Amino acid sequence: MILLALLNSMINNFLISFGVVVGASIFGGIGAVLTNDPPLKAMLDIASSIKIWAVAVTLGGTFSSFAALEKGLFEGEIKSIVKQAIYVLTALLGANTGYKVIKLIQRCSE
Repeated sequence: MILLALLNSMINNFLISFGVVVGASIFGGIGAVLTNDPPLKAMLDIASSIKIWAVAVTLGGTFSSFAALEKGLFEGEIKSIVKQAIYVLTALLGANTGYKVIKLIQRCSE
């Protein structure tokens, strides 16, 4: 039961982070078309610069993560630290996968 809840959270974290990067890049590309800039370059620039924000959005802000890490460190709850580490790694994986998808779109257009 606990493992299923962890897996559900991991899937959600991955997809939220992925969606932030891909969605922001696509809408940034639309904005670049409207302003007569090269859209694929704008999309790649946005995707590379928004990855860390995607992770922050996925984790729900930084304060809840810090509170969980503090609880794990000072109250000895190792499970809390491991869970937060898994959430951060999953969010990073989602953001990097989104960046790779945008990079693949650019590469396929050449």
